[in-house]
Amino acid sequence: MTGTRLPMFPLSAVLFPQATMPLHIFEPRYRQLMHDCLGGDPRFGVVLIERGSEVGGGDQRAGLGTRGVITRAAELPDGRWVLEVRGESVVVIEEWLPDDPYPQALVHEPEPVPVSGVGMDPAPLVDEAAQRVRRARAVLAEHGGGSALEPGLVLDGGGDHDVAAWQLCGVAPVNAYDAQRLLAADGAAERLALLVELMDDLELDLRRMLTGEPGESEPGESGNLPGTGE
Repeated sequence: MTGTRLPMFPLSAVLFPQATMPLHIFEPRYRQLMHDCLGGDPRFGVVLIERGSEVGGGDQRAGLGTRGVITRAAELPDGRWVLEVRGESVVVIEEWLPDDPYPQALVHEPEPVPVSGVGMDPAPLVDEAAQRVRRARAVLAEHGGGSALEPGLVLDGGGDHDVAAWQLCGVAPVNAYDAQRLLAADGAAERLALLVELMDDLELDLRRMLTGEPGESEPGESGNLPGTGE
């Protein structure tokens, strides 16, 4: 399969389709990426750094990312950029190209999962996952770990379960490792089921920490707890 060439931005975070992400661009190579994108095709890929640093290269990158499109951008007087990017679709990285002048890769979109081949019906899982995400966010908010969801959360997928699943992933309190698992899930039903499982695990971990109840891991060591810093 011959992929499409796409500029790439490796990050220590995951961008989901249907979600937005603010970015602050300061490295010279990514400033060049911004100029090139805004002068032509405003799309680039966001991929998780599995090991290494965001700055300077030499990182180990995930094999699955998200193609995003720049929706807002402003260049600061010192040459830095602030922008907002919206996720469009998952992309599979076929081959990394030389980082010249910034990371680039050959990518393709994965084949959609046929509804007939899915063992679970995603429809009831949407409400279940939304309930779990809202509850986990509320527990975190009670203890200074972020904000609760607005009461009137509206999933504007128009009945599209894939869109609803992505929107829920985008507001769920998950760490980068679990976000990558959600990104790689095979279809909406699997993604929603995983999200329900992750939210249940997170809520259990939080309540154990708050009550001092012993669990499988000590407070601060759980792989389910998301970072709360910006």
